[in-house]
Amino acid sequence: MAQRVLVVDDDRTVADVVCRYLEHAGYEVDHVGDGAAALAAVARQPPQLVVLDLMLPVLDGLEVCRRLRERPDGVPIVMLTARGDEADRILGLQLGADDYLSKPFSPRELVLRVRSVLRRAGGDPAGVPPELLADGGLEVATGPRVARLHGRELTLTLREFDLLAHLMRHPARAFRRAELLERVWGWRFGDQSTVTVHVRRLREKIEAEPAAPRRIVTVWGVGYRYEPTDA
Repeated sequence: MAQRVLVVDDDRTVADVVCRYLEHAGYEVDHVGDGAAALAAVARQPPQLVVLDLMLPVLDGLEVCRRLRERPDGVPIVMLTARGDEADRILGLQLGADDYLSKPFSPRELVLRVRSVLRRAGGDPAGVPPELLADGGLEVATGPRVARLHGRELTLTLREFDLLAHLMRHPARAFRRAELLERVWGWRFGDQSTVTVHVRRLREKIEAEPAAPRRIVTVWGVGYRYEPTDA
């Protein structure tokens, strides 16, 4: 059965191109043109992924993203942003979007991003075999993609989960943000603030004191490392 993608964009020209390329790639595609219609469509028949423009009538994309992240199914979100709207892009990532593209963008690149996010959602992050990573009450099972802290299941986005798993696989090793962008997101080029935003969100979910982190620590002048608490 083909995976369903919901495209949310009020620009009919852009939406037609995006839908055509996704359909050609084998996806079943639905399209709506405003934020309220997007929420109604997801509630009626949840898709496997949402391609979400930020500039929408009735209800803007950031509010749609926030409300989708309140759902328990954690539907993946790929944002479409106008070039130069860095503040909105960062806010969208903070709200839990899994990936983004700035307009104008290549439809082929969008298809690749959608395919990558859906592959990870299906539990196949770049071919890494399933494993259980554990440290100080934090457990990450990469097969079922479940993370727990002291027995309580954590609500993580796709990229948050992948970032945490990658850091835990390499304890005490410092990674530059560019390295994490390539290894976790698969991007050789991109906005490194994406990594910063996801680290901040992870700290809020796994650290006892996010402002004074003990697990994901900053290595000044380099990037970040995971510090084992069981060491």
